Amino acid sequence: MTDSPAAPHRTWSCILFDLDGTIVDSAPGIISRMKTTLANVGAVVPSDADLLKWVGPPILESFRDFAGMNEEQSHEALLEYRRQVAIEGAEVGTAVFPGVAGVLARIAEAGIPLALATSKPESQANVILEHFGLLQYFTVICGASEDESRSRKADVVAEAVRRLTEQGVDLTHPVLVGDRHHDVLGAAEHGIPTILVEWGYGSPAEAEGALSVVHSTDALSALLLG
Repeated sequence: MTDSPAAPHRTWSCILFDLDGTIVDSAPGIISRMKTTLANVGAVVPSDADLLKWVGPPILESFRDFAGMNEEQSHEALLEYRRQVAIEGAEVGTAVFPGVAGVLARIAEAGIPLALATSKPESQANVILEHFGLLQYFTVICGASEDESRSRKADVVAEAVRRLTEQGVDLTHPVLVGDRHHDVLGAAEHGIPTILVEWGYGSPAEAEGALSVVHSTDALSALLLG
């Protein structure tokens, strides 16, 4: 896939970023921990390729939709997965995608407020950003709540917007940068357009409804900063 036609030039008043598949390549760590989790709760362990689609959506949805678990089984698996994260560390098996740190730094230098909006638990997101020295670039860090009552992308975006508003951030021209269709749908519920990055975990079909699709950090920087 090549970059889609450039979005109309505008100055974004604030920029929201997804984490997994957008800022960091977390799939190796998540897949490894998920395989251990599923084995420990007696569930079928899919192939690594099949588990890749688990990376990004809320984890309880993945247990339900991909493993066919009921609510009780999903929460049992969630607790086991969290135990694996606590043992290993959320940052293990994770790396920043090449060039993304530079994009975040340039956005911050341009004075455009940055927010993180991820379905990963907020505590884990903070650990990862701090580990890679990226925490400094963000005005707001918003993720899923520990009990997963806030994990749907639209709910995370709503909370990020609320926190940005509290800090007096201009929300007249926001944009979200993500890699999956649930990013597009979640942002759209709040009237926020989405730029999808091709280096993440989504398929070409997931680009429907996105403002633009980019294949490189240079192209992303051009759309965000002009």
